[in-house]
Amino acid sequence: MKPTDQLNLLAEQVEEHLFNHLMPFWCGPALDTVNGGWMGWLSNDLQPDRTQPKGLIVNSRILWAFSAVHQQRPEPVFRQLAARAFNYVMTKFWDPEHGGACWRLDDTGQVVLDDSKKTYGQAFYIYALTEYHRSFGDQAALQRAIALFELIELHAHDAQFGGYNEVCRRDWSEAGTEARLSDKDMNEKKSMNNHLHVLEAYTNLYRVWPEPRVAARLRELLVIFLTRILDQRTGHLHHFFDSAWNVRSDTYTFGHDIEASWLLCEAAEVLGDAALLQGVQLVALNMAEVALREGLGTDGGLFYEGRQGAVIDAGRECWPQAEALVGFLHASELAPEFPGFAQAPTAVWHYIQNNLVDRIHGEWFWRINPDGLVDPKLPKVSEWKGPYHATRACLEAMRRLRPKS
Repeated sequence: MKPTDQLNLLAEQVEEHLFNHLMPFWCGPALDTVNGGWMGWLSNDLQPDRTQPKGLIVNSRILWAFSAVHQQRPEPVFRQLAARAFNYVMTKFWDPEHGGACWRLDDTGQVVLDDSKKTYGQAFYIYALTEYHRSFGDQAALQRAIALFELIELHAHDAQFGGYNEVCRRDWSEAGTEARLSDKDMNEKKSMNNHLHVLEAYTNLYRVWPEPRVAARLRELLVIFLTRILDQRTGHLHHFFDSAWNVRSDTYTFGHDIEASWLLCEAAEVLGDAALLQGVQLVALNMAEVALREGLGTDGGLFYEGRQGAVIDAGRECWPQAEALVGFLHASELAPEFPGFAQAPTAVWHYIQNNLVDRIHGEWFWRINPDGLVDPKLPKVSEWKGPYHATRACLEAMRRLRPKS
């Protein structure tokens, strides 16, 4: 098969998978027909646990997914469910007293579990609201996204060292000693993951609100990634830092490395600075080459975590595979002469199809353990498991694989 035929076939498979496998799951089994919105937790065989929270992250990602899919295929069901998600995040998560979005609701939609203002959550709220505005022109979505930008800049931005602190209390006061995004994270003031998704959110905000202050913060974030977060020696991203950007961690995740390789370029491209973009693209190519060489298994799956050049977690979680598909497609666009980048997207896609896709109950399994078996402890839907990575990977792959008109 010719390379062009192979890419056309991949584009067709990705589109079919998005509209005939992924979206039907989020249009059907994942809906909460009792308490509204979407289910907070479903096991792999779709058994609910209503003691689990409804999280800001997954609900924002659901809003983003339906808004983005509607742009590609403007069907009434996608508009209807985007509006359902929009109404849920606007009315349930928003704090009318102090502004901003609370972190966790209970199953009935009450803010009783965690009312903190995590910057990561505010960023995803902006990302979703701006995508909804891009799809439907909704001014309320844009105005709330702008309000969130102002709140983040007022309360979470570090004027001394740059970047953003992780967590504030409900009233936006300093969170004290508890700065973690989740239980598995280090209790440090700053993280790579937080900054990656603030960058992602501000990129989307700048598309619809080209305010110079947003551009300035995007540039600051790009500089922080290139000078603080990226280890220039290894091509990996450090995870955790103190306020002054001293590194506090010694591991890296291949999924974040390959995700950042294309998101950094997207931010530079949206800024419209050709020289900046060229420099970021060179960095992105190196990051993608390191991820390919150190993190991609012979079966096409991307390993989870590494340290000092060695894989320390050979599990394959779903979201790194999605980001690998996009990141290696992006790298192959930048360096079409490099055969490794050209071959990697198809290999990753085959791994996803052969291992992650649940052909009985729908969607993707969360994680394949190093023994090659599905991790039975991890659910199909949770506050951290939603449609965002897989949906975006399909949309990005379709955009990059189809001939440019």
